[in-house]
Amino acid sequence: MKLPLIWRILIAVALGIGLGYVLPLPVVRAFMTFNGIFSQFISFLVPLIIVGLVTPAICRMGKGAGRMLLLTFLLAYGSTLIAGIFSYASSAAVLPSLITPDSALAASTASTAVDPFFTLAIPPILDVMTALVSTFIFGIFLNMSDGKALTAVFYDLERVVTLAISKILIPLLPLFIFGIFLKMSYTGEAGPIMQVFAKVILFIFTLSLIYILFIFTLAGIIGRRNPFRAVLTMLPAYVTALGTSSSAATIPVTLAQAKKCGVRPEVAGFTIPLCATIHLPGSIIKIVACSLTIMVMQGLPYSFSLFFGFIALLAITMVAAPGVPGGAIMAAIGLIASMLGFSETDQALIIALYIVMDCFGTACNVTCDGAISIIVDRLKKVKSEE
Repeated sequence: MKLPLIWRILIAVALGIGLGYVLPLPVVRAFMTFNGIFSQFISFLVPLIIVGLVTPAICRMGKGAGRMLLLTFLLAYGSTLIAGIFSYASSAAVLPSLITPDSALAASTASTAVDPFFTLAIPPILDVMTALVSTFIFGIFLNMSDGKALTAVFYDLERVVTLAISKILIPLLPLFIFGIFLKMSYTGEAGPIMQVFAKVILFIFTLSLIYILFIFTLAGIIGRRNPFRAVLTMLPAYVTALGTSSSAATIPVTLAQAKKCGVRPEVAGFTIPLCATIHLPGSIIKIVACSLTIMVMQGLPYSFSLFFGFIALLAITMVAAPGVPGGAIMAAIGLIASMLGFSETDQALIIALYIVMDCFGTACNVTCDGAISIIVDRLKKVKSEE
């Protein structure tokens, strides 16, 4: 349990693939029984995650921080939205040529021979769309009405949900993924899927680097700075995030490097900690590309009209993603299931694929925070000169 989450996931995947060839059917069915119950628990918790995380985030941003908060939020949301659209366009153009029909067939013909011993239904309190609408209504109108008592309730719910994620979901996630790969190995599906994973990981890493260059080019044009020099200046933050897989833990390094990029200390001190929470372009690039990978593997349609709505809501959900390893994908899993129709196995695959690349997404996030700071600093300076 003291190992970083990414290593626990990798060990779970390796053990699941290896043991699937030797364990007898009753043992595999026992893990499928656990996976069925755990999947029901995730479905139950997802609406609470949405309400408990997004509502307090809206409450915090509604008042009191002025124009710089609004500007930073709009830039962060716009950047995350553009990153998602970029990921979709690139993935739709490239992934069909990377994923062969054989791998798609292997992923889409899951065996039904490995059934759990029993199932346990845990119906969620709300469905996902009801939770999203409730979140916006409560968040927006609590700000307008100054409902301090009810706002405090949502802050308490936020703490409960965060604890449920960090103490139950994340610790048990490797066992859940182990069970998924155990079944795939037992039924002969694991090999083709791992070949797809290797290609997709390299592809998504390339996308994150391209987006970093894009946003720093934009920041360089607006902020009148050399974009390549700014990227090199932010490199220590990128490397630190690779090691920590945490935007919050990298804040001191990101803050110091943003100042070296010429961002005024008062602006950097505001934008860097805020963007560590609300600006996740690397995360949305991974989620969109991983989602489209699963859909291509299964031969499902992935039209832009479907993905644009998904990306627009996902960019909002990323604002409230909890700051724990794997928190972004757990906050997004409700949208993935409801809007893209992903099954339990699909969800486990995308969680595993996402977390294996967690450090790359985090590194992209914190590096791009420096670009947002450069833009905010320039726009605020122009405004003050007027």
